[in-house]
Amino acid sequence: MRWQMKAGRLLCLALLIVQAGANLLAQQSSEKDNDGAKTIIPCALLPFQERGGRDVKSVGPAVTDLLFAELVARPEMYLVEREELTKILSEQELNLTGAVNPEQAVQIGQLTGARILITGSVVQTENTVYLVAKIIGTETTRVLGASVKGRLDDDLSGLTGSLAEAIVKTITTQSDRLLPVEIPAVDRLANLREKLGKGTKPVLTVSIREQHVGQTGLDPAAETGLQMMARETGFTVLDRQSGNTSDAEVLITGEGLSAFGSRIGNLTSVKSRLEVKAIDRKTGRVLAVDRQAVVTVDLNDQIAGKTGLEEAAARIAERLLPKLIAAGKK
Repeated sequence: MRWQMKAGRLLCLALLIVQAGANLLAQQSSEKDNDGAKTIIPCALLPFQERGGRDVKSVGPAVTDLLFAELVARPEMYLVEREELTKILSEQELNLTGAVNPEQAVQIGQLTGARILITGSVVQTENTVYLVAKIIGTETTRVLGASVKGRLDDDLSGLTGSLAEAIVKTITTQSDRLLPVEIPAVDRLANLREKLGKGTKPVLTVSIREQHVGQTGLDPAAETGLQMMARETGFTVLDRQSGNTSDAEVLITGEGLSAFGSRIGNLTSVKSRLEVKAIDRKTGRVLAVDRQAVVTVDLNDQIAGKTGLEEAAARIAERLLPKLIAAGKK
C-alpha cells in the first residue's frame, strides 16, 4: 500500500526528470562527438509487470515511467518514443508486456529500429522487492539480465535509478554479447551470394520513393542500395529512369522515410524506415513484403538519414533477394 501511494506522486516527478534529461543531452558534448565516433545504442523500453504480493500491485507502470526518465538522460542510449512504440506494437498486435518471444523481438527491432529491448518485472517476496530487468538483443535474440533489490519502504525512485545504472553498465560493457558482429560490406555480399546459390535470378527493376522530413530532397539511397546489392549478387537490374523496364520480371517498389530524432551533444540521431514489396510483373502477385527501421547518428541529419536508408536497404536485400529465387522455383 505504501508503494501504491508513492507511485502516483512519482509519475508526476517522472515528467520533470524527462525534461531535465533532455536539457542535459542538449548540453553534453565530447571529443568523441566531434569526431562522430560516439556509440549510441537504440533501445525500446517495454512495460514492467508485477509479480508476487499485493503491495507491488500497479507499481509496474510507475517503474516503467521512472526507468524511461532515467535512461533517456543517458547520452550513450537512444530510446524509442513511448507513444510511437505503443502505436507500432498495437498496430502489429505484438505483445506490449515483458513476455516477448525471440521472433517478436526481431520483429520489434525491424519495426522500430531498436537494437535492444528492455523489459522486466517488479517482484515482491515478503518485505523484499526486486526490480528485475531483461535485456534482449533484437538481432541476436540473446538475453542478459540486471536487477536490484530493496525493502517495501525504500524509495522507489532510488531503486529505479540503481536499476538504470545496472542496465546501462550491462549494455555498454556486454554489447558484444547482445549485438551481432559487424560484417564488412564485402563479407556481407559474399554471405548473400552463398545464400542465393545458383538458382535462377529474375530480372528486376527497383522503384522507391524517399523523403527526409523537413528537407527539400534526399538522394535515392535505398533504391541505389537495393540495386547495388542485387547487381553484385548476380541479378540483372533494369534502370527505371531509362524507361526500358518492359523486360523486368519482378518489380520492387517501396517507400523510404527518414526523420530527425534528437540531438545528443554535437551529434544528431535520425530514424529511417523502409518498406518494400516485390511484385511478379506478369501476374501481379505479391512475392514478398519486408520493412526495416534503423536509427543512425551523425553530425548532419541528412547524412544520417541517407546512411540509415542505405543500411535498411542492405538488411532488406539480405532477406528479400533469396525469397525471389525461392518464388521462381514454385
